[in-house]
Amino acid sequence: MSAISASPPAISHSRWLALGVIATGMLMVVLDGSIVTVAMPAIQDDLGFSPVGLSWVVNAYLIAFGSLLLLAGRLGDLIGRKRMFLAGVGVFTAASLLAAAATSPAILIAARFLQGVGSAMSSAVSLGILVTLFTEPRERAKAIAVFSFTGAAGASIGQVLGGVLTDALNWHWIFLINLPIGLVALAIAVPVLPADRGLGLRAGADVIGAILVTAGLMLGIYTVVKVEEHGWTSAHTLGLGALSLLLLAGFVARQATARTPLMPLRILRSRSVAGANVIQVLMVAALFSFQILVALYLQRVLEYGAAETGLAMLPAAAVIGAVSLGVSARLNARFGERKVLLAGIVLLIGVLGLLTRVPVHADYVTDLLPVMLLAAGFGLALPALTTLGMSGAKEDDAGLASGLFNTTQQIGMSLGVAVLSTLAASRSDSLLAQGRSRAEALTGGYRLAFTVGAGLLVAAFVVAFTVLAQPRPRPTAVTEEAADPAAAPAPVA
Repeated sequence: MSAISASPPAISHSRWLALGVIATGMLMVVLDGSIVTVAMPAIQDDLGFSPVGLSWVVNAYLIAFGSLLLLAGRLGDLIGRKRMFLAGVGVFTAASLLAAAATSPAILIAARFLQGVGSAMSSAVSLGILVTLFTEPRERAKAIAVFSFTGAAGASIGQVLGGVLTDALNWHWIFLINLPIGLVALAIAVPVLPADRGLGLRAGADVIGAILVTAGLMLGIYTVVKVEEHGWTSAHTLGLGALSLLLLAGFVARQATARTPLMPLRILRSRSVAGANVIQVLMVAALFSFQILVALYLQRVLEYGAAETGLAMLPAAAVIGAVSLGVSARLNARFGERKVLLAGIVLLIGVLGLLTRVPVHADYVTDLLPVMLLAAGFGLALPALTTLGMSGAKEDDAGLASGLFNTTQQIGMSLGVAVLSTLAASRSDSLLAQGRSRAEALTGGYRLAFTVGAGLLVAAFVVAFTVLAQPRPRPTAVTEEAADPAAAPAPVA
């Protein structure tokens, strides 16, 4: 019997309400990441940020979020995942109020750091709660599809919402909007999330390991986000990068010998779990070029406004939703997650492949709309990858597996930001020095980033094809109803 004592909801629809709460928590986190980028110029003008200081509105959040995910996930297993989720949403909501009321750069940066802490606490255990709520494969596939769609579509929604709120009201409202969402999520989460008392701190109270992994991740993410300022071969980057790797190596060595390890290394013995996390680093790093650089291309080259940019990327969100919510669970049930993941990666290679030839004077319908439609690959790849990433997690380790999966996502994002944005900027500067126009130089930089991103996706395909375990044969007696996600209980309002 598992050491975690859970009290699952008595009626089926309570689980779907719980899924709604978990997805809402994810939506707040994703929205916050994209909605802020649109409002940065307004924040700089109002609070008097320097160009370097303005980057810390994003960096403070990323450093806290990425470095605490693994620790928060394991603590969720030890003290209870429901407690960790509620505390995280509470911290995030309170920090949003502080950010909205900020009157100086220092206050806003501190609030953003606290938002990152709250996001890490809630996000780290979300998938752990989900996989313990939905144990039947068909229902779990549908629940993961909903969760994945929330994350994929949230970025597009955030760009539209950020532009509208900033233009119609002011930048304070990009943070104030989190208050009603957070309060409603807390009110619903208390009765519907399953209560679990956790394993107890004695089962994994490795203080030394916690210090090593948190310090190593925090220092590593800080080093990566400062690469654009200092360069890859600077003493700053090489010195801090080496120290970060040393701390993380010490953490792994500690986990192999500690009596109560913070992260039992058995979780990495599963080829599906280890492979899925490697693939995620490559995929997320590559797809930064789609999620961010396409938006920059629309604004800086084609001169779209903030709201226009969000609307231009809305078809991508629509097809991602249609695929992830409509067919991904059925395809996973019929063909297995590995094959669906491979198909999704192929479509995403097509996305970045088309973008490598994007012109300076692009026509949206002929040059960009096909790219948005091929983004359906997100809807195939993300649910399949999430299922594989959580497939080897026992109930006692569900929070840890969730935290690990979210941590590799943040590592991939940080690497994508550092590598692709630096390459794009360097290429653009080189073209400007050759006498090219600003639009031509920017487009040339973005094309290089898209090309490197496509290469990372090819590497992700190779890893998925060679490392992930072959799926077990599916029972031939499975009925169409059993494979149909539409047969799952619908959410009850």
